[in-house]
Amino acid sequence: MLEKKVVVLQVIGEMVMGGAESRIMDLLRTLDPEKVHYDFLVFNPKEQHYDQEIEARGSHVYRLQPRFKMYNYFAFCKALKAFFMAHPEIDIVQGHMTSTAAIYLPIAKQCGVKCTIAHARSAGVDPGFKGLLTKWLRRDLYRRADVLFACSSEAAKAVYGEERYKAGKVRILPNAIDLSQFAPDEENRSAGRKVREKYGLGERFVVGHVGRFHYAKNHLFLLEIFRELLKSRKDAVLLLVGDGDTYAEVRERAAHLGIGDRVVFAGMQKDTAGYYHAMDLLIFPSRYEGLPGTVVEAQAAGVPCLMSSAVTKEVAVTSLVETLSLEEGASVWAEEALAHYRRSGECKKKEGFWQECYEHLCEKGFDVTAQARMLERIYRKMAVTVHTCI
Repeated sequence: MLEKKVVVLQVIGEMVMGGAESRIMDLLRTLDPEKVHYDFLVFNPKEQHYDQEIEARGSHVYRLQPRFKMYNYFAFCKALKAFFMAHPEIDIVQGHMTSTAAIYLPIAKQCGVKCTIAHARSAGVDPGFKGLLTKWLRRDLYRRADVLFACSSEAAKAVYGEERYKAGKVRILPNAIDLSQFAPDEENRSAGRKVREKYGLGERFVVGHVGRFHYAKNHLFLLEIFRELLKSRKDAVLLLVGDGDTYAEVRERAAHLGIGDRVVFAGMQKDTAGYYHAMDLLIFPSRYEGLPGTVVEAQAAGVPCLMSSAVTKEVAVTSLVETLSLEEGASVWAEEALAHYRRSGECKKKEGFWQECYEHLCEKGFDVTAQARMLERIYRKMAVTVHTCI
């Protein structure tokens, strides 16, 4: 049995407060530090949200420059090689940036890293040239990594191909969370009341969304849905938690639709449990996802969620989640959202409902404690033997 702790380098763009980043942090906090040590390689020269906590926990955030821009391919490769040669202590490299993983994983391998992991966390790409470039860069990623991880079957098929997914060459690791942080206990309910007080929501009907402002999240359609929903629930307010590229555009569209005064832009929030407990209903009309932690967190908090059918069904493990096609109009979404809210209200009255939801989430792999124990075993086995790429 391997005695020394396994050093795993997590490669990711930056440690902002996003979904993938938060899930990695949940693992960092839960893994046994005597067995597994996480370090981070990022490409943003500026300090980000989680950097201080990472360093405080004894891990390191390494910043690589230059950031990959296609035209600087050789300079990027040179910097990567210099980094890996300077860090022979790294046993495993786990790459979450699948757009460039086909470049940095083979270089890590050439520099003596025992095992490389490609970790797919999204089932789609950005529109336009950026998306086409991402697809081209990762076209043969499955050949350039020793082990293939994905957060869902949809992400696995999108990044590695359906053939490899069906052949069992991809290990599915759901985006697990600390379920206890979102439980509908008195502490979290109190936090929810404080959120309502903070924004003056009172007893109004709160429709919520948690996620970065990005093309994939489809905020503009969410505004259309909410405008339709207001026709039936004139007391409704839309609570948006997050920030991102399309933030200004969404604010402008809300004002243009005449609902700007009914939308709360809460920005990024470190502790989101109270925000879920301030919500009556969550609407999640994403164009694509890997496996959204938001929907897992909503279920853990007991919040009914109407989700796009474009999102993997693997996340819908309780009766709190319903799905609807994006081909349906905003009025249909609004009608179904309210109907689902009423149905969920009846379900939540049943004895043992919360315990049943918790057990379903655990059974499907969404408990971070169980996943951490499993990863400790996986990492330690990987670090014993030098792998060859699949």
